[in-house]
Amino acid sequence: QVQLVESGGGSVQAGGSLRLSCSASTYSFSSYYMAWFRQAPGKEREGVAAVDSNGWTTYADSVKGRFTISRDNAKNTLYLQMNSLKPEDTAIYFCAADARLWYLTLRPESYTYWGRGTQVTVSS
Repeated sequence: QVQLVESGGGSVQAGGSLRLSCSASTYSFSSYYMAWFRQAPGKEREGVAAVDSNGWTTYADSVKGRFTISRDNAKNTLYLQMNSLKPEDTAIYFCAADARLWYLTLRPESYTYWGRGTQVTVSS
């Protein structure tokens, strides 16, 4: 069982930045595929970015060039640096993990472990 705890959400004006963190309670964090998802009110959960155990990354088209996913295996922590934020980025952001994946994916059904989420609100 892996517990994931997100932090770093908040309210920011359009054009601003936030950095989300996700702390994982596992000794084998480095072997997990990790990802960020988000869910806005009335919308389905969507993949934002993912990183594999080798550091390879993938991003949703809507955030490419603005968001950066990274991981610090020594700290068992996943990050999402969000720059040039837009009102449409407003959502609850979730951290997810899986130890059995062998390819990068932004499909939520591919991930086993989930955090409770952190709210990000971007005002215009």
